[in-house]
Amino acid sequence: MSTHAYPIEVSFPDIAAHERSDTGIAYVHTFDSGVAGPHVMINALTHGNEVCGAIVVDALLRAKLRPRRGKLTLAFANVDAYARFDPSKPDAARFVDQDFNRVWTAQTLDNTELDSSELRRARAMRPVIDSVDLLLDLHSMHEKSKPLIVAGPLEKGIELAAKLGTPATVICDEGHPEGRRMRDYEGFGDPHSAKNALLIECGQHWEASAEAVARDVTARFLLLSGVVDEADLPLGWIMPLPDEMLIVRVTEPVVAKSLDFRFADNYTGLEVFPDAGSVIGWSEGEAVRTPYPDCMLVMPSLRQLRAGVTVVRLGRIERRIARAK
Repeated sequence: MSTHAYPIEVSFPDIAAHERSDTGIAYVHTFDSGVAGPHVMINALTHGNEVCGAIVVDALLRAKLRPRRGKLTLAFANVDAYARFDPSKPDAARFVDQDFNRVWTAQTLDNTELDSSELRRARAMRPVIDSVDLLLDLHSMHEKSKPLIVAGPLEKGIELAAKLGTPATVICDEGHPEGRRMRDYEGFGDPHSAKNALLIECGQHWEASAEAVARDVTARFLLLSGVVDEADLPLGWIMPLPDEMLIVRVTEPVVAKSLDFRFADNYTGLEVFPDAGSVIGWSEGEAVRTPYPDCMLVMPSLRQLRAGVTVVRLGRIERRIARAK
């Protein structure tokens, strides 16, 4: 597993102009069309070093995009982490005190004995997120890998991903042992709720192609939700759809017991091992093996390695969806 620094191919936008908003929540902007429709949220900077989403949200705010129907929220989440970004230590800006994307349960947010920079920000954003019907959370990855959709464990997430149509790989999973993600919070993770959410991993954090993916999925999500028309969106954002989508069910995480973990090769993600029992790494000297044939590695990375961190998730290909010609 490579831990070298990837080149920074994109520009980090100055988001200071977006601090003040009518919501009263810094860096969170909600626009109401006054016409019936869903409340749609495009969220960036769940992690402070994942810049592609910030580029997209900055562009939409500067373009003064407004919904024709329903409400539209454009938000920058962990702005304190983003402000700490240092190209010489790029991974250090992922969060300040704890992962912002592991705090999203009502129990955690209600527990006043718990405190961190990320919890304070999540609590500030919570009233808006509680009112959102459709959430698109824009992320990127530590390693250079093909983009993917994280649809959560529910069929409604898979259905929304299929309607979006891209990226080509849809990951269905229960989340992380460390805590719940925003995309699984409350109604988003409730099979009986009409609320829905997708998390898009657009590519490696700082590659130019991740910015293009973030633009494409955001444009498509806004059109799919019906809050805007295609003529309202910036030109050139929508890219061709893939011919096929893979639905991949994560069956288990591989969690590091300590710093003594290494992979068997320089994996970057979506590698498929035909044979059960294939060695993919070693944890404290013990071989880590694939549990079944055609096992896919989902987002392997050692950049945040410590005891208790998920270093890779293992996935089974459930089905393929061909795009209608």
